Amino acid sequence: MSKTSPLRLAFLGCGARGTTYAQLAARRPDRYLIVAGADPASERIERIRAVCSNPDFRGFADGAAMLAAGKLADVLVIATQDHGHFEPCRRGLELGYNILLEKPIATHIEEVLEIERLAAQTGRRVMVCFVLRFAAFYRKVKEIIDSGRLGEVSGIQASEGVMPWHQAHSFVRGHWSVVAKSSPMLLSKCCHDTDVLHWLVGRRCLRVASFGSLEFFRRERAPAGAPQRCTDGCPVAENCPYNALRYTGDRRVPWLGMVYDRAASATPQEIVDWLRTSPWGRCVYRCDNDAVDRQVLALEFEGGITGTFTMTAFENGRHIEVYGTKGVLKGGETYRHHFGAHLVFLPHEGAPERYTVQAEDGGYELHGGGDPGLINALYDEMTRPAGEPLQAGIDSTVHSHVLTFAAEEARLTRRTVDVAEFARRIAPLRAG
Repeated sequence: MSKTSPLRLAFLGCGARGTTYAQLAARRPDRYLIVAGADPASERIERIRAVCSNPDFRGFADGAAMLAAGKLADVLVIATQDHGHFEPCRRGLELGYNILLEKPIATHIEEVLEIERLAAQTGRRVMVCFVLRFAAFYRKVKEIIDSGRLGEVSGIQASEGVMPWHQAHSFVRGHWSVVAKSSPMLLSKCCHDTDVLHWLVGRRCLRVASFGSLEFFRRERAPAGAPQRCTDGCPVAENCPYNALRYTGDRRVPWLGMVYDRAASATPQEIVDWLRTSPWGRCVYRCDNDAVDRQVLALEFEGGITGTFTMTAFENGRHIEVYGTKGVLKGGETYRHHFGAHLVFLPHEGAPERYTVQAEDGGYELHGGGDPGLINALYDEMTRPAGEPLQAGIDSTVHSHVLTFAAEEARLTRRTVDVAEFARRIAPLRAG
């Protein structure tokens, strides 16, 4: 394939993530041509068709039908729900596709390792959508670490505040609320964070311990008289921050649009009617959720570098601190809002230095800003000479996944887990 030819993209999964990537790719017709889309919801396929401006675009009712049609593009973009990543990725590799794969690679570690094996066997490229690696904020953190300004890195700590409404929307009422039907919270939400820690440190994780639980979004926390659904007349509705009727007002954008295809055009009454039977209309204290609402990790990397990561439902945004022999780097959402800088470098001797960053599309710097960075990088990643490592390729991101699965085992067993030994223990299971 000539590097001057547009990459042909086929989208398997045309929901929120698939649509975002398609819209960004459509802005670069010199680099990308969208040729196909597959999704059970026809209106989502039509959204992709509308943005791609390709009269030969092909729509499919599901991923199986698209894959049965053979290889249609250079890159297969897999943006289905988490449990639907493994099989289309496996089949896509066998068909000869290079893959852009939404995180996580798969919801079982055996499947993650199998995708790694298949990519090596077929010689195809798998790029994982760890968008934080492409976000301006984390690229600046990486640049400062690699420059030596901090000296020798001794430790790193990071946190993700999921945000109470986001927790309720996605991990109490939503797709990732029941671990057995999706994946553990650490994988479904925070594998971005375990990955970026591994990437920033530049070392493998040796050992991990973890603690966490579901404590707040439980039935015994329900206010007196609260019904099963917010549409049934709750006595504390006016003061409840999780009132589902907010989907008709201040939570309509962007949250409702992620789960209700008519969010932009529906009347408030139509939304209320939808909430009467939708999972998103349930009282947050009366759901079937079991995903944790808090978790902490303690990590030991090669070279004695230590790290911690905290996930909590009750904070908003990501934060990071990197400790070095010459100074400390601190930054994140609080710094952005209250101190006029995304990052502050505090040398052990000398004056502080402040850094501001800008997303490639002028948008949100700490996460969403990574989406355009990812899509802009995709072309170069898929056309670079054979043998060169990808910025978020399977060879690097598999370790992030192994670390995440090991951390969840540490939480469940209440013991420290040796990450390499954990992976070796899984390998025979994969072979079987």
